[in-house]
Amino acid sequence: MPDYLLLLFAYLLGSIPSAILICRGMGLDDPRQHGSGNPGATNVLRTGGPQAAGLTLLADLGKGAAAVLLAINMGASLLLQGWVMLAAVCGHLFPCFSHFRGGKGVATTLGCSLLLCWPLALCQLLFWGLIFLCGRISSLASIATAAATPLFCYLLIPALLLPFTITSLLLILRHGSNIRKLIIGREHHF
Repeated sequence: MPDYLLLLFAYLLGSIPSAILICRGMGLDDPRQHGSGNPGATNVLRTGGPQAAGLTLLADLGKGAAAVLLAINMGASLLLQGWVMLAAVCGHLFPCFSHFRGGKGVATTLGCSLLLCWPLALCQLLFWGLIFLCGRISSLASIATAAATPLFCYLLIPALLLPFTITSLLLILRHGSNIRKLIIGREHHF
C-alpha cells in the first residue's frame, strides 16, 4: 500500500465517531449536545454513564491502535508509523464523518502509543493518573500529559519525537476552552 493511502486510511479510521455511534446504539443523546459538547469518553461519562464511557474509551483507544497495527503489518518504517499516528489523531480531532467536530484525541493517541512504544504509553498513563489524582480534573491531566509526552518520547523513542511533538501540540490546542476554564477556575472536577 502506498504511504499516502496508509495515511488516508489512518485518518478515516480515526474519523469514526465512536462516542456518537455508541451513544446512538445505547439509546443515549448525542454527546455533542450535552455537557462540554465533546464527543469523548469524559463527556460521555458525564452525560451517558460509565458503561457508555468505557465503550467509548475502548473504541477510541482501539482505532488508534488499529491504525498503527495496520502500518506495522504493512511493513511501514518506524517514522511512517509515527505519521500514521498523527493521521489517526487528526481523524479523531477533525472527523470527516461528523462535520469535522471531533474529540480531544487523548485516548486515540494513547492507543497509538501502546503499539509504537508501550513504555511511552505507560509513562503517559502513569503521568495522567498522577496529575488527575492531584487535581481531580481530567482536562488538566490530559494537557499536562500532552506537554510531557515529547520529553518521554525523547527519552524512550527519539526517532518519533517530531510526530509525537506535533500530536501533543494539537492535543493542547484542542483543549483551548479547557485551558480558559482552568485559568478562571471553572473547569469540571470529578
